[in-house]
Amino acid sequence: MANKKIKWFIYTVLVGMIPIISRLLITSIINKEDVTFFVATDFIALGLVLHISIINELEHVKNDINWKTIQNGMSIVYIAAYSVLFCLGILNDEIPNMIDKSILLKLSVILVVTSFFLSSSVFHRVNAIYLKDSNV
Repeated sequence: MANKKIKWFIYTVLVGMIPIISRLLITSIINKEDVTFFVATDFIALGLVLHISIINELEHVKNDINWKTIQNGMSIVYIAAYSVLFCLGILNDEIPNMIDKSILLKLSVILVVTSFFLSSSVFHRVNAIYLKDSNV
């Protein structure tokens, strides 16, 4: 595949959404009313996949060292934030009502939306570099 953005969408976004899609399918099939359609940890998993893919893809970028360093640093900050949210989610399972699950979900969704746009912009630039280098 010549277009890295298509590969990014299929291999990163869709694979990262497997927990969300699986939960939606399962909750639509079973009859339990107390099963939640969306949980924070599914979105946290997607966010982690997005940022790990950024770090991995930037390993192949040879120019734009400053931009690459900034993007890697931002991804590390996001991964740290997702780690904190994930720990809060796990602790909330162990100690019920420790935190409000809806707030944790909202924070996770907000982070994953920003992660999606950041990842999309990184892969847009990486794709432009790749296409420029392959046309030379």
